[in-house]
Amino acid sequence: MLSIVTDLLSYIESGGFVMWPLIAGTFVLWYGLGYRYHAMNRGNRRSVRVLLQRLKDTVGYTPSGIVDGAVIDGIALARTTPKAQLRRQLDDAFFVYEQEIVKYSILVRTIVIVAPLAGLLGTVIGMIETFDSLGSMQLFSQSGGIAGGISQALFTTQMGLVVAVPGLVIGRLLDKKQHNIEMELAQIKDILCSEKEIQS
Repeated sequence: MLSIVTDLLSYIESGGFVMWPLIAGTFVLWYGLGYRYHAMNRGNRRSVRVLLQRLKDTVGYTPSGIVDGAVIDGIALARTTPKAQLRRQLDDAFFVYEQEIVKYSILVRTIVIVAPLAGLLGTVIGMIETFDSLGSMQLFSQSGGIAGGISQALFTTQMGLVVAVPGLVIGRLLDKKQHNIEMELAQIKDILCSEKEIQS
């Protein structure tokens, strides 16, 4: 375990000072992704229409996700709100859910964009130091020579891509899930408003 920590610290030091923001960005990115994944728990897997039919006469149902909670809230509002005000009341009630599922999405996108650029900055800094050392002939006396200096300069680019690529893939999947939930929330509103129209 100690050797793993030592190797990790050696790797970070090889990349220079840019590695520390990249490491911090990695933790923030995965926190944001984890939060979004947890927040976008849909709940019951049945369709919105089926959920509305089943939960309309159910008392004491505990929602297990966003769509479940929105259906319960929507049904309660549809029972007590006049037809003319129902759409506005549903928009206000569902705003909390809509805000929850977009939380940290901008942060995730920002880190995914910035991480490779920070890695490139570290590489440019490393290459400048490498060429400076070439001028003073220091690299020829070190183990690895020019190749060792260039490989160290590329550590930050590698780290930037390691941070960005998984964040990009998982972030896109979560964005798709967010879009699907937003469509289902809109569907709940439409169904409840149309049913209110029919009843009146």
